[in-house]
Amino acid sequence: MSYSGFTDTFGFFWAWLSNPLRVAAVVPSGRALSRLITSEISAGTGPVIELGPGTGAFTRALIARGVAQENLALVEYGSEFAVKLHHRFPRARTLWMDASRLKAVELFGGVPAGAVVSGLPVLSMPPRKVIAILDGAFARMRPDGAFYQFTYGPTCPIPRPLLDRLGLKATQIGRALANVPPAAVYRIRRRQPRPAAGGHRRERTDLIDVESATWC
Repeated sequence: MSYSGFTDTFGFFWAWLSNPLRVAAVVPSGRALSRLITSEISAGTGPVIELGPGTGAFTRALIARGVAQENLALVEYGSEFAVKLHHRFPRARTLWMDASRLKAVELFGGVPAGAVVSGLPVLSMPPRKVIAILDGAFARMRPDGAFYQFTYGPTCPIPRPLLDRLGLKATQIGRALANVPPAAVYRIRRRQPRPAAGGHRRERTDLIDVESATWC
């Protein structure tokens, strides 16, 4: 392991030890997971927003996939990580902020992003915060944009009631068994409205109590 890799691992572990609910893992994501979560993204995707980049494992994979630094917005809540990201990827836009405030920030001069890559620990977040993050992310994306989320759990990390409420659907795109620990990646997209009988579209009017929603 290189010196920078060692310092990243130590720093990540220390950040997790200080606040395990904010940092998704004990160590940075490995290459297998980084390749998987960025596998459907290319230079043609357009601008990409990354939530919770940490030490930049997914960021490096995005650049390797052809995404220019100028087309990256790195949203990081941890000040220690935000400083490192700013120095490592100087042409990217690094924002030191909570990802739940994404809807209030204009990125890329108003040009919508083609994808959002999330390294956030959504399983440890309250439903209302997850809703704010997803709502903000899709507000900043094209209609055909995709939100990529990884999880160490056996199923989708976003509860089905929350997906239904926001008109979203989740599809597993693969598993990174070589990652420590093994992880799965889900692609989340907007659902296409289904036409009702007679060719008219039916809008959903049912609501859920997000505080009582259960996680997958």
